[in-house]
Parts: sequence; C-alpha cells; structure tokens
Amino acid sequence: MKRHELTEREWGLLAEFFPPRPRRRGGRWRDDRTVANGIFWRLATGAAWRDLPERYGPWQTVYHRFRSLRAAGAIDRMVGRLQLRLDAAGLIDHALYSVDGTNVRAARAAGGGKNPAPGRAGRSRPRA
Repeated sequence: MKRHELTEREWGLLAEFFPPRPRRRGGRWRDDRTVANGIFWRLATGAAWRDLPERYGPWQTVYHRFRSLRAAGAIDRMVGRLQLRLDAAGLIDHALYSVDGTNVRAARAAGGGKNPAPGRAGRSRPRA
C-alpha cells in the first residue's frame, strides 16, 4: 500500500459517499477507491492535478470526479460525518480550536496614496 492510499477500514467509512455508477454506454468507469486515493494524494501533496501519478488514472478523470463530489456536497458530508465519529470517540480536542482575529493595516500607498496611477488623476480625493 502506498503512503497516501486508503486502508480497507478507511475506505469502508467513505465508500457510501461515492455516487452509484451511471448506466451508460462507452468507456469504463474508473474505480471509486482509485479515484479517492488520487484525490487524497493531490490534497495531501498540493501538487498540480497534471502531476497526479498514473496509478490513479487520468488526472482529468480524478479532477472531474472531485469537482462533482464537491458540487454535490459529498465532500462536506464526508468531513462532517467523520468529525462526528471522531468527536464521539473522544478523539477531537476542543481546546485546540482557534479563531484568528489578526488584521494587517495596509500602508497609505497601498490604496493609491498621494500619487495615483495614471488615468486616475481626476478621481483622487482632495487633500485636507
């Protein structure tokens, strides 16, 4: 088993979220587990979709299935259900939650400042 691939137990938790295969004629439908492994490889590594290893199939297939799952809300349901299971098992530490209220004030020049860009001269505010 490769590093970013799902175990039998992990796949058992996620399999229900993948829609049934469509009944249509044409090419073969790529295995759901293989596609899921490709999606998780891409998310874990941050690599470009085009750099997806060949063992996961064509990158276009994995990308389109990922987009379909996102559009259908399946990814959100997966994460929500897994969070509920982890919380019920006591594996989520609620003390680790954090809200970042950081803000950074931009310098005056960031908004155009005293010397506006060419073509915007008539729109600058008058000096006080």
